[in-house]
Amino acid sequence: MSKKGRVLVAMSGGIDSTVTAMMLHEEGYEVVGVTMKTWDYANSGGNKKETGCCSLDSINDARQVAVDRGFHHFIVDIRDEFGDYVIDNFVDEYMAGRTPNPCVLCNTHIKWSSLLRRADQLDCEFIATGHYGIINQLDGRYYISKSKDRKKDQSYVLWGLSQECLSRTLFPLGNYVKDEVRQMAFDWGYADLSKKAESYEICFVPDNDYRGFLKRRIEGLEESVAGGLFVDKSGNILGQHEGYPFYTIGQRKGLGIALGKPMFVTEIQPDTNRVVLGEIDDLIRNGMSVYKVNPMKYAAIPEMDDCVTAIRYNDPGTLSAVKTLENGQVSVEFLANVRGVAPGQSAVFYEGDDVMGGGIIHKSYLDDAL
Repeated sequence: MSKKGRVLVAMSGGIDSTVTAMMLHEEGYEVVGVTMKTWDYANSGGNKKETGCCSLDSINDARQVAVDRGFHHFIVDIRDEFGDYVIDNFVDEYMAGRTPNPCVLCNTHIKWSSLLRRADQLDCEFIATGHYGIINQLDGRYYISKSKDRKKDQSYVLWGLSQECLSRTLFPLGNYVKDEVRQMAFDWGYADLSKKAESYEICFVPDNDYRGFLKRRIEGLEESVAGGLFVDKSGNILGQHEGYPFYTIGQRKGLGIALGKPMFVTEIQPDTNRVVLGEIDDLIRNGMSVYKVNPMKYAAIPEMDDCVTAIRYNDPGTLSAVKTLENGQVSVEFLANVRGVAPGQSAVFYEGDDVMGGGIIHKSYLDDAL
Protein backbone atom coordinates (compact mmCIF):
# COMPACT_ATOMS: atom_id res chain seq x y z
CA MET A 1 0.00 0.00 0.00
CA SER A 2 1.12 3.55 -0.71
CA LYS A 3 2.67 5.53 2.12
CA LYS A 4 0.04 8.20 1.48
CA GLY A 5 -2.74 5.68 1.95
CA ARG A 6 -5.54 4.16 -0.08
CA VAL A 7 -8.34 6.49 -1.16
CA LEU A 8 -11.72 5.84 -2.76
CA VAL A 9 -12.48 8.62 -5.23
CA ALA A 10 -16.05 9.34 -6.34
CA MET A 11 -15.79 9.77 -10.12
CA SER A 12 -18.76 11.14 -12.03
CA GLY A 13 -16.92 11.42 -15.34
CA GLY A 14 -16.83 15.21 -15.05
CA ILE A 15 -13.74 17.38 -14.92
CA ASP A 16 -13.67 18.04 -11.17
CA SER A 17 -13.84 14.46 -9.96
CA THR A 18 -11.51 13.28 -12.73
CA VAL A 19 -8.84 15.84 -11.87
CA THR A 20 -9.29 14.94 -8.20
CA ALA A 21 -8.45 11.30 -8.96
CA MET A 22 -5.47 12.23 -11.11
CA MET A 23 -4.13 14.70 -8.52
CA LEU A 24 -4.25 12.11 -5.74
CA HIS A 25 -2.70 9.49 -8.02
CA GLU A 26 0.15 11.89 -8.86
CA GLU A 27 0.62 12.69 -5.15
CA GLY A 28 1.24 9.02 -4.41
CA TYR A 29 -2.09 7.84 -3.04
CA GLU A 30 -3.31 4.40 -4.03
CA VAL A 31 -6.48 5.46 -5.87
CA VAL A 32 -9.61 3.37 -6.30
CA GLY A 33 -12.23 5.02 -8.49
CA VAL A 34 -15.94 4.47 -8.02
CA THR A 35 -18.86 5.74 -10.07
CA MET A 36 -22.25 5.65 -8.39
CA LYS A 37 -25.34 4.95 -10.45
CA THR A 38 -27.96 6.95 -8.59
CA TRP A 39 -30.75 7.23 -11.09
CA ASP A 40 -32.04 5.62 -14.27
CA TYR A 41 -33.33 8.53 -16.30
CA ALA A 42 -35.37 6.25 -18.54
CA ASN A 43 -37.69 5.75 -15.57
CA SER A 44 -38.45 9.46 -15.18
CA GLY A 45 -40.39 9.75 -18.41
CA GLY A 46 -38.70 13.00 -19.36
CA ASN A 47 -38.05 14.11 -22.88
CA LYS A 48 -34.38 15.04 -22.63
CA LYS A 49 -31.46 12.81 -23.53
CA GLU A 50 -29.76 11.28 -20.50
CA THR A 51 -26.82 13.39 -19.40
CA GLY A 52 -24.75 13.99 -16.29
CA CYS A 53 -23.33 11.67 -13.68
CA CYS A 54 -25.63 8.72 -14.35
CA SER A 55 -25.26 8.53 -18.12
CA LEU A 56 -23.39 5.72 -19.86
CA ASP A 57 -21.03 8.25 -21.45
CA SER A 58 -20.06 9.67 -18.06
CA ILE A 59 -19.47 6.22 -16.61
CA ASN A 60 -17.28 5.30 -19.58
CA ASP A 61 -15.34 8.57 -19.27
CA ALA A 62 -14.55 7.81 -15.63
CA ARG A 63 -13.53 4.24 -16.40
CA GLN A 64 -11.26 5.36 -19.26
CA VAL A 65 -9.28 7.67 -16.99
CA ALA A 66 -8.79 4.83 -14.51
CA VAL A 67 -7.54 2.58 -17.31
CA ASP A 68 -5.21 5.31 -18.58
CA ARG A 69 -3.76 5.96 -15.14
CA GLY A 70 -3.61 2.35 -14.05
CA PHE A 71 -5.90 2.28 -11.04
CA HIS A 72 -9.01 0.25 -10.25
CA HIS A 73 -12.49 1.49 -11.05
CA PHE A 74 -15.87 0.14 -9.93
CA ILE A 75 -19.48 0.99 -10.69
CA VAL A 76 -21.82 0.94 -7.69
CA ASP A 77 -25.59 0.76 -8.15
CA ILE A 78 -27.31 2.77 -5.39
CA ARG A 79 -30.54 3.47 -7.26
CA ASP A 80 -32.73 1.74 -4.69
CA GLU A 81 -31.39 3.60 -1.67
CA PHE A 82 -31.24 6.87 -3.59
CA GLY A 83 -34.81 6.59 -4.84
CA ASP A 84 -36.33 5.52 -1.55
CA TYR A 85 -34.81 8.39 0.37
CA VAL A 86 -33.97 11.33 -1.87
CA ILE A 87 -36.77 11.15 -4.41
CA ASP A 88 -39.48 10.29 -1.90
CA ASN A 89 -38.36 13.24 0.23
CA PHE A 90 -38.32 15.48 -2.85
CA VAL A 91 -41.94 14.61 -3.61
CA ASP A 92 -43.07 14.78 0.03
CA GLU A 93 -41.57 18.23 0.55
CA TYR A 94 -43.32 19.74 -2.48
CA MET A 95 -46.57 18.13 -1.35
CA ALA A 96 -46.07 19.78 2.05
CA GLY A 97 -45.71 23.19 0.41
CA ARG A 98 -41.95 23.39 0.93
CA THR A 99 -39.04 23.68 -1.51
CA PRO A 100 -36.55 20.81 -1.06
CA ASN A 101 -32.83 20.73 -1.73
CA PRO A 102 -32.22 17.14 -2.89
CA CYS A 103 -28.47 17.59 -3.46
CA VAL A 104 -27.93 18.39 0.23
CA LEU A 105 -29.99 15.37 1.26
CA CYS A 106 -28.14 13.11 -1.18
CA ASN A 107 -24.72 14.26 0.05
CA THR A 108 -25.69 13.87 3.68
CA HIS A 109 -27.56 10.59 3.70
CA ILE A 110 -26.73 8.69 0.51
CA LYS A 111 -23.46 9.46 -1.25
CA TRP A 112 -21.16 9.75 1.75
CA SER A 113 -22.60 6.77 3.60
CA SER A 114 -22.36 4.71 0.40
CA LEU A 115 -18.79 5.86 -0.16
CA LEU A 116 -17.72 5.06 3.40
CA ARG A 117 -19.33 1.64 3.25
CA ARG A 118 -17.50 0.81 0.00
CA ALA A 119 -14.28 2.35 1.33
CA ASP A 120 -14.36 -0.04 4.28
CA GLN A 121 -15.04 -2.98 1.97
CA LEU A 122 -12.06 -2.00 -0.20
CA ASP A 123 -9.71 -1.19 2.70
CA CYS A 124 -9.59 2.51 1.83
CA GLU A 125 -8.64 4.89 4.63
CA PHE A 126 -10.05 7.95 2.87
CA ILE A 127 -12.71 9.02 0.43
CA ALA A 128 -12.35 11.97 -1.94
CA THR A 129 -14.68 14.01 -4.12
CA GLY A 130 -14.36 16.90 -6.54
CA HIS A 131 -16.21 19.36 -4.33
CA TYR A 132 -14.84 22.85 -3.85
CA GLY A 133 -14.32 23.20 -0.11
CA ILE A 134 -11.57 23.00 2.52
CA ILE A 135 -11.64 20.69 5.53
CA ASN A 136 -10.12 22.07 8.72
CA GLN A 137 -9.89 20.90 12.32
CA LEU A 138 -10.35 22.67 15.66
CA ASP A 139 -10.28 21.10 19.12
CA GLY A 140 -10.88 17.65 17.71
CA ARG A 141 -13.80 18.70 15.51
CA TYR A 142 -13.74 18.77 11.71
CA TYR A 143 -15.43 21.52 9.72
CA ILE A 144 -15.60 22.89 6.20
CA SER A 145 -14.34 26.30 5.11
CA LYS A 146 -15.03 28.12 1.88
CA SER A 147 -12.84 27.24 -1.08
CA LYS A 148 -10.34 29.47 -2.86
CA ASP A 149 -12.72 29.73 -5.83
CA ARG A 150 -15.64 31.64 -4.33
CA LYS A 151 -17.75 31.25 -7.47
CA LYS A 152 -17.44 27.47 -7.28
CA ASP A 153 -17.51 27.14 -3.48
CA GLN A 154 -19.78 24.28 -2.40
CA SER A 155 -19.63 24.60 1.37
CA TYR A 156 -23.34 25.51 1.36
CA VAL A 157 -24.39 22.05 0.13
CA LEU A 158 -22.06 20.16 2.47
CA TRP A 159 -23.32 21.40 5.85
CA GLY A 160 -24.94 18.04 6.67
CA LEU A 161 -21.77 15.92 6.69
CA SER A 162 -21.06 14.17 9.98
CA GLN A 163 -17.82 14.30 11.92
CA GLU A 164 -17.09 10.70 10.88
CA CYS A 165 -17.52 11.61 7.21
CA LEU A 166 -15.36 14.73 7.46
CA SER A 167 -12.58 12.91 9.32
CA ARG A 168 -12.07 10.59 6.35
CA THR A 169 -12.78 12.97 3.46
CA LEU A 170 -10.33 14.74 1.13
CA PHE A 171 -11.21 17.77 -1.01
CA PRO A 172 -8.12 18.24 -3.23
CA LEU A 173 -9.69 21.06 -5.26
CA GLY A 174 -10.38 23.36 -2.31
CA ASN A 175 -7.27 25.45 -2.84
CA TYR A 176 -7.66 25.80 -6.62
CA VAL A 177 -9.86 27.86 -8.92
CA LYS A 178 -11.73 26.31 -11.82
CA ASP A 179 -9.41 27.66 -14.51
CA GLU A 180 -6.48 25.94 -12.78
CA VAL A 181 -8.41 22.68 -12.69
CA ARG A 182 -9.20 22.94 -16.41
CA GLN A 183 -5.53 23.64 -17.14
CA MET A 184 -4.47 20.54 -15.18
CA ALA A 185 -6.84 18.39 -17.25
CA PHE A 186 -5.41 19.89 -20.43
CA ASP A 187 -1.80 19.42 -19.29
CA TRP A 188 -2.49 15.75 -18.48
CA GLY A 189 -3.68 15.20 -22.05
CA TYR A 190 -7.45 15.49 -21.60
CA ALA A 191 -8.21 18.47 -23.85
CA ASP A 192 -11.83 17.43 -24.39
CA LEU A 193 -12.38 17.03 -20.67
CA SER A 194 -10.96 20.48 -19.99
CA LYS A 195 -13.74 21.95 -22.15
CA LYS A 196 -16.52 19.72 -20.84
CA ALA A 197 -19.67 21.61 -19.92
CA GLU A 198 -20.97 21.38 -16.39
CA SER A 199 -24.46 20.30 -15.38
CA TYR A 200 -26.39 22.24 -12.77
CA GLU A 201 -29.59 20.23 -13.00
CA ILE A 202 -31.03 17.87 -10.44
CA CYS A 203 -29.78 14.49 -11.63
CA PHE A 204 -33.23 12.87 -11.68
CA VAL A 205 -34.88 15.93 -13.30
CA PRO A 206 -32.39 16.67 -16.11
CA ASP A 207 -34.99 18.52 -18.18
CA ASN A 208 -35.47 20.93 -15.23
CA ASP A 209 -39.23 20.29 -15.34
CA TYR A 210 -39.90 19.38 -11.74
CA ARG A 211 -43.64 19.90 -12.29
CA GLY A 212 -43.65 17.21 -14.95
CA PHE A 213 -41.62 14.94 -12.69
CA LEU A 214 -44.14 15.31 -9.86
CA LYS A 215 -47.04 14.63 -12.21
CA ARG A 216 -45.40 11.47 -13.51
CA ARG A 217 -44.44 10.38 -10.02
CA ILE A 218 -47.86 10.85 -8.40
CA GLU A 219 -50.75 9.33 -10.28
CA GLY A 220 -53.74 11.67 -10.33
CA LEU A 221 -51.79 14.63 -8.91
CA GLU A 222 -53.10 17.13 -11.45
CA GLU A 223 -56.71 16.24 -10.74
CA SER A 224 -56.27 16.35 -6.97
CA VAL A 225 -54.65 19.80 -6.75
CA ALA A 226 -55.99 21.63 -9.82
CA GLY A 227 -58.30 24.59 -9.37
CA GLY A 228 -56.73 26.03 -6.25
CA LEU A 229 -56.86 29.75 -5.60
CA PHE A 230 -54.35 32.54 -5.92
CA VAL A 231 -55.02 35.01 -3.10
CA ASP A 232 -53.40 38.17 -1.78
CA LYS A 233 -52.12 38.53 1.79
CA SER A 234 -55.59 39.64 2.91
CA GLY A 235 -57.20 36.52 1.46
CA ASN A 236 -58.79 38.25 -1.53
CA ILE A 237 -59.15 35.89 -4.50
CA LEU A 238 -56.98 36.81 -7.48
CA GLY A 239 -57.58 33.81 -9.73
CA GLN A 240 -57.01 30.07 -10.09
CA HIS A 241 -53.71 28.19 -10.18
CA GLU A 242 -52.67 24.72 -11.38
CA GLY A 243 -51.98 23.25 -7.93
CA TYR A 244 -49.89 24.42 -4.97
CA PRO A 245 -47.01 21.87 -5.39
CA PHE A 246 -46.12 23.52 -8.68
CA TYR A 247 -45.01 26.82 -7.11
CA THR A 248 -42.08 27.96 -4.99
CA ILE A 249 -41.48 30.95 -2.72
CA GLY A 250 -40.19 33.92 -4.69
CA GLN A 251 -41.46 32.62 -8.05
CA ARG A 252 -42.54 35.34 -10.49
CA LYS A 253 -42.52 33.72 -13.92
CA GLY A 254 -44.88 30.99 -15.02
CA LEU A 255 -47.75 31.99 -12.71
CA GLY A 256 -50.25 32.10 -15.56
CA ILE A 257 -51.98 35.18 -14.18
CA ALA A 258 -51.75 38.85 -15.20
CA LEU A 259 -52.41 41.46 -12.53
CA GLY A 260 -50.91 44.53 -14.16
CA LYS A 261 -47.75 44.49 -12.04
CA PRO A 262 -45.04 41.98 -11.11
CA MET A 263 -46.33 39.53 -8.52
CA PHE A 264 -44.44 36.88 -6.58
CA VAL A 265 -45.31 33.76 -4.62
CA THR A 266 -44.99 34.78 -0.95
CA GLU A 267 -46.64 31.84 0.81
CA ILE A 268 -47.90 28.34 0.00
CA GLN A 269 -50.85 26.92 1.95
CA PRO A 270 -51.09 23.17 1.20
CA ASP A 271 -54.04 22.54 3.55
CA THR A 272 -56.29 24.85 1.53
CA ASN A 273 -54.52 24.55 -1.86
CA ARG A 274 -53.96 28.30 -1.84
CA VAL A 275 -50.97 30.22 -3.14
CA VAL A 276 -50.45 33.73 -1.76
CA LEU A 277 -49.17 36.37 -4.18
CA GLY A 278 -47.67 39.73 -3.33
CA GLU A 279 -45.32 42.41 -4.53
CA ILE A 280 -41.58 42.11 -4.14
CA ASP A 281 -41.48 43.74 -0.72
CA ASP A 282 -44.00 41.18 0.53
CA LEU A 283 -41.16 38.65 0.30
CA ILE A 284 -39.23 40.48 3.03
CA ARG A 285 -38.53 38.50 6.19
CA ASN A 286 -36.33 39.36 9.17
CA GLY A 287 -36.35 36.07 11.02
CA MET A 288 -36.69 32.32 10.73
CA SER A 289 -36.39 29.06 12.61
CA VAL A 290 -34.12 26.26 11.43
CA TYR A 291 -34.48 22.58 12.31
CA LYS A 292 -32.68 19.29 11.61
CA VAL A 293 -29.51 21.17 12.57
CA ASN A 294 -26.08 19.61 12.09
CA PRO A 295 -23.40 21.43 14.14
CA MET A 296 -20.00 21.29 12.50
CA LYS A 297 -17.28 23.60 13.82
CA TYR A 298 -18.66 23.52 17.37
CA ALA A 299 -20.71 20.96 19.30
CA ALA A 300 -23.69 23.34 19.00
CA ILE A 301 -24.37 26.54 17.07
CA PRO A 302 -23.22 29.22 19.54
CA GLU A 303 -25.26 32.29 20.42
CA MET A 304 -23.73 35.17 18.51
CA ASP A 305 -24.71 38.49 16.95
CA ASP A 306 -22.34 38.47 13.98
CA CYS A 307 -23.05 35.18 12.25
CA VAL A 308 -23.45 35.23 8.48
CA THR A 309 -26.40 33.09 7.41
CA ALA A 310 -26.81 31.88 3.81
CA ILE A 311 -30.26 30.75 2.68
CA ARG A 312 -29.49 29.58 -0.85
CA TYR A 313 -26.59 28.44 -3.01
CA ASN A 314 -24.27 31.32 -3.99
CA ASP A 315 -25.95 33.53 -1.39
CA PRO A 316 -23.27 35.84 0.10
CA GLY A 317 -25.21 35.60 3.34
CA THR A 318 -26.74 38.09 5.74
CA LEU A 319 -25.42 39.23 9.11
CA SER A 320 -27.58 37.56 11.74
CA ALA A 321 -28.10 36.98 15.44
CA VAL A 322 -28.41 33.26 16.05
CA LYS A 323 -28.96 31.02 19.05
CA THR A 324 -29.72 27.37 19.64
CA LEU A 325 -33.05 26.78 21.41
CA GLU A 326 -33.89 24.06 23.92
CA ASN A 327 -35.68 22.04 21.23
CA GLY A 328 -32.50 21.93 19.15
CA GLN A 329 -33.72 24.39 16.55
CA VAL A 330 -31.78 27.55 15.76
CA SER A 331 -33.47 30.94 15.95
CA VAL A 332 -32.22 33.44 13.37
CA GLU A 333 -32.80 37.20 13.42
CA PHE A 334 -31.52 38.85 10.26
CA LEU A 335 -29.87 42.21 10.88
CA ALA A 336 -31.03 43.30 7.42
CA ASN A 337 -34.25 42.39 5.66
CA VAL A 338 -34.02 39.31 3.45
CA ARG A 339 -36.26 38.35 0.52
CA GLY A 340 -37.38 34.88 -0.48
CA VAL A 341 -36.79 32.78 2.64
CA ALA A 342 -38.15 29.40 1.52
CA PRO A 343 -39.10 26.69 4.03
CA GLY A 344 -37.44 23.43 3.02
CA GLN A 345 -34.27 25.06 1.76
CA SER A 346 -30.98 24.96 3.65
CA ALA A 347 -29.68 27.59 6.05
CA VAL A 348 -25.92 27.55 6.62
CA PHE A 349 -24.21 29.45 9.42
CA TYR A 350 -20.77 30.93 8.78
CA GLU A 351 -18.14 32.32 11.12
CA GLY A 352 -15.91 34.10 8.64
CA ASP A 353 -15.17 31.46 6.00
CA ASP A 354 -15.94 28.56 8.34
CA VAL A 355 -19.16 26.55 8.38
CA MET A 356 -20.42 26.37 11.96
CA GLY A 357 -23.25 24.13 10.80
CA GLY A 358 -26.54 24.20 9.00
CA GLY A 359 -30.09 22.97 8.89
CA ILE A 360 -33.42 23.13 7.11
CA ILE A 361 -35.51 26.30 7.13
CA HIS A 362 -38.66 25.52 9.13
CA LYS A 363 -40.58 28.80 9.24
CA SER A 364 -39.91 32.41 8.31
CA TYR A 365 -41.49 35.52 9.72
CA LEU A 366 -41.60 39.32 9.62
CA ASP A 367 -41.52 40.79 13.10
CA ASP A 368 -42.17 44.53 13.13
CA ALA A 369 -40.58 44.72 16.56
CA LEU A 370 -37.14 43.77 15.30
